[in-house]
Amino acid sequence: MTENENRFVVFDVETPNRANDRMSAIGITIIENGKIADEYYSLVDPETYFDYFNVKLTGISENAVKDAPAFPKLWTEIEPLMNIGILVAHNAVFDMGVLGRCLKDYGIAWKQTARYLCTVQTGRKLLPDMSHKLDVMCGYYGIELDHHHAASDSRACAEILLRYIQSGADISSYIRTYKFKP
Repeated sequence: MTENENRFVVFDVETPNRANDRMSAIGITIIENGKIADEYYSLVDPETYFDYFNVKLTGISENAVKDAPAFPKLWTEIEPLMNIGILVAHNAVFDMGVLGRCLKDYGIAWKQTARYLCTVQTGRKLLPDMSHKLDVMCGYYGIELDHHHAASDSRACAEILLRYIQSGADISSYIRTYKFKP
């Protein structure tokens, strides 16, 4: 399958430390033809240290990921999903950056660029007079959220994107291109 204008790959990553160059979890929610079509979640062994702050925030510790796949093995599972649509994240520069650093650090060749949409940036244009933190947006739209759990965060972001689409917003004008560093 190739990238499709009617398919969005909404993802969220959690990180083990302030370096933000490894994942400890990833959630992926696929939107197809205006509906949530599929979901994926995995813990990830970041093969690095955990900061106390990140453990408290996400609930993910070294012990929690001891049997989880490291990023290269995980990538063989998620690459087909990541290729089927426009990437979407809430504060996309963060999530795209973590993805890019993981690919680079593990020497995994993917594409040089990827089309993406940020629901924070889009929301700031569509709803300029409010905060665009994920929990605030979920409260505004009545979306259930277990904040800082990658599966819940990706699902919530997908629900927010669907609300934007259902409101009649032309989201195509908010799609950007992310350049992965070689």
